[in-house]
Formats: sequence, C-alpha cells, structure tokens
Amino acid sequence: MATDQALDRKLRELGALYEVSTALASSMTLDERLHRVMALLADKLGMTRGTVALVSPYAEEVQIEVSFGLSAEEVRRGRYGFGEGITGRVVASGEPMVVPDIGEEPLFLNRTLSRASVDKANISFLCVPIRVGDEVVGALSVDRLFSEEVSFAEDVRLLTIIAAMIGQAVQLQRHVEDERRRLVDEKERLQADLVRKYNITNIIGNSKSMHQVFGMIAQVAKSNATVMVRGESGTGKELVAHAIHYGSPRAKRPFVKINCSAIPETLIESELFGHEKGAFTGAIARKPGKFEVADGGTLLLDEIGDVNLATQVKLLRVLQEKEFERVGGWETQKVNVRVIAATNRNLEECMAAGTFREDLYYRLNVFPIYMPPLRERKTDILLLAEHFLEKYNAENAKEIRRITTPAIDMLVSYHWPGNVRELENCLERAVLLCNEPAIHSYHLPPTLQTGDESHSAIDLPLDEAVQNFETDLIVDALKACRGNIRKGAERLRSTPRILGYKIRKYGIDPRRYR
Repeated sequence: MATDQALDRKLRELGALYEVSTALASSMTLDERLHRVMALLADKLGMTRGTVALVSPYAEEVQIEVSFGLSAEEVRRGRYGFGEGITGRVVASGEPMVVPDIGEEPLFLNRTLSRASVDKANISFLCVPIRVGDEVVGALSVDRLFSEEVSFAEDVRLLTIIAAMIGQAVQLQRHVEDERRRLVDEKERLQADLVRKYNITNIIGNSKSMHQVFGMIAQVAKSNATVMVRGESGTGKELVAHAIHYGSPRAKRPFVKINCSAIPETLIESELFGHEKGAFTGAIARKPGKFEVADGGTLLLDEIGDVNLATQVKLLRVLQEKEFERVGGWETQKVNVRVIAATNRNLEECMAAGTFREDLYYRLNVFPIYMPPLRERKTDILLLAEHFLEKYNAENAKEIRRITTPAIDMLVSYHWPGNVRELENCLERAVLLCNEPAIHSYHLPPTLQTGDESHSAIDLPLDEAVQNFETDLIVDALKACRGNIRKGAERLRSTPRILGYKIRKYGIDPRRYR
C-alpha cells in the first residue's frame, strides 16, 4: 500500500512538473505564467495558499508579486525586510524553511493577515528560495493542511525544483526587460540626436534668400499642411523636409522618404501603397507601402515630377481622402500622413506637356518653399566650405586650419552647377589631397582651376602669375603673424627689407591682418 501511495505521489509530481514547465514556457506575461503555476500547485498538490515573493529592485525588501488564495489587500501587506519573518529569513539565508504548525512558530508573522480566521494549528508552511545563479531573487511559499502522512522533505524537494524553474523564468524576464529598456533608451537617444541633427539651426546659410527659407520652415512646421520643396538638385531640399518634420508635432513619429525617380514605373505603386500576397509575380507575402509605414508621421516624395500619370491619380486620392487600397487588395486603408513633395523639375512645363496632373499640382503646392541655387547665395559659400572642412577634418583625422584667400576666391567665383552637393565633394577631395595646414588653390578640382570650365579666370602672363603667387604667400604669412612684417619675413625665410619691398610693390596693407 505504501509503495502504491509513493508511486502515485511520484506520478502526480511528474505531472505537476510537466504542467509547470509548460506554463512557464508559454508566451504569456511573467505574472500570468506565475499565476498559472500557483493554480497548478493548488490543483495538483493540495496547496491552500501560496505566494511568489521577489526582491524589489528599488528597495531592500521582499514583496509578494503573485499569490493564490489571497486578496489584493492581503497581497499589498505582504512586504518583508531581509531576515524578517520566515520569508525574509529564507531570502537572506538562501535556505528553505518548514513550519509544521504555524500556530507554534514565533517567526511566522502572518503579515498579510490572510490566516486570521483559520485555525493555525491545522496549517503547515513551506518556503524555499528562488535563485538566479548564486543570487537569491525571491521566495516560493505554500500553505497546506497539516497531516502526519505528509513528507515535508519530499515537498521541499519538489518546491525547490519548481522554484528553480521560476528562477529561470525570472532571469529571462529580467533580460527581456533590460533589453527593452536599453532599446527604449536607445530609441529616445537616437530620436533626440535626429532632432538635433535636423534642427532648422543646422541648415547653414546667412544670405537673405536662406533667411526667407528659414522663416517659411518655421511657419509651416507646426501645421499639417502639405509642402512642396522646389529647387535644383543638390540645394538641400531633403534637409528642409527633415527640418519641417523634426520641428513639427509629428517629430516622434516615422519620417519616411522615397525617391520616385529611382523606382521603376511598374513598382512605384507597390512601393507607395503596398501589395497583397499574389498581387503579381513575386509577391509572395503582403507588404505594407510607404504610406502605411509613415502613418502618423511624414512622407517625403522626392522627385515627385517623375511619377507616372496612373500613380498620380492614386496619390491625389490619398491626399484628399486619406485612404487607399493595396495593390491586389480590396480593403480600404486609412492613414494620417503629412506629405512633403520635392522636385527639381519645372512642374508648370510638365503640366503644359501633359505629364503632370494639374489637380495633383494644386493639391501638393499648398505651401511652396523654393531652395535657391548656390550661385545665388555667394555669401554662404565660405560658411559651407568651413563647415565641410571641419567635417572632413574630423573624418580623416587631419588638422587643416583654414582655406587660403586664392582658394576662397576660386570657390566664390565658380558657378556651382551641382550646388551644395558639389561643394561638399570638392572640399572632401581637397581635405584628402592636402597635407599642409591650409587648403590652397591647387588642392581644388581642375574644374575650379581652369578658366574655360569655371568661367572665373583668364590666361595670365608669367609676371602676373608670379605676382599672384607671391601675393598669396605674403598674405598667408601676414595672416599667420597678425600683420607683423618681421615675423612674416622669418616665416617666409626672407628679410624684412625684401618683404617690405614686395608689400609696397603689390600694394598689400599689413594692417588688415592685425
């Protein structure tokens, strides 16, 4: 008979352990899994009350996280200091404790008051530590009716196994929560970096035309109006779109951009609106379009003038009705997206030619912003050049301190067909070529140095070329020495008398450089 009872107990324990492991491996939250475990202990092993108490990460105390047979108020009272009561002592010592009769145990505090109406002489209390590695992170405790036939050693062994399984679940949950916090912190940091990076103050320009652009960005950013950014290629239209988004109430929502000219006509509709599985050959799964991805945020339609007429019709509907259907689908999708369009084309000419819809033009052109070409903002060239010099100095670990006057003159006199993008590439090349403290004219690309291509120079006779070269050297020396002729002569490995003669000959005023 005893053998049969022992076998029956072993089978019940194995069944309980299997169900406990299944519950802890489920996709539910940790609290839901632990509640399931406590219910299983009550059902399979005759537990009348039970708690899982975990060490608080915010205070040196142990508090009940999950319970069975306790009210919410009783759970709230279940807090213990380290070494306080049975639960606190188990956590502090890391050793299990058994109280056969809680009515006779002075260490049993009944902090939760859940046993006030029960005859304590009939209740046994078992408490085992919950470990994560060598660290005790909590305690698993159960009440059961006292019986002479109960083997407390067997109960402690089983609860220790279950506590170890709970410890693994707690450890996994900690890793998940730590990773989630890390990702949230990283997201907030990156979001803050984006806001700083694309702030309107980071767009470089001090010319009158750029001040007008800044004013328009500030006016439209706080609204939900559709914006049309126009200008030549390389003028910084995308920077304007970024500044509008990150200066708007949508700044924490997605900013999605799509270059309409880089996508084949047969795929542009799928990219914008998404497609259903099987909509066309190769559509092996449903794919959300850019409008869905940008829901709640901003969508930049770059090179909008290159979109075909069929897609323009659908774009008009999205802008007006805020809804669309995926390619191959019938279900209407609702979106809340702010659209910023950008183009370097003359849309008025496109409308006259019949390649751009007039109704779409007026729907996009609610708030137009014109980005001036670099040749119309000559006063910004030096500011931009110094910015790119600093940027590529840092990237290439160089210490180029300045740009020489002749090089500046070449930059300013060039017509810059590629606008700011071409200027940036020019400065990057110059930094890579330069192994001196300053960028000289010969570090600049040939297109800037050749008169025919730059439209900024004429052929010079030898004596004038020599004069220009000597003037360049003398001015550089005077700048470095703050107009001091003696020190400038030493820097040029000449004498003050010869340098003074050259200064008078070329009409250089040293006082300008003090």
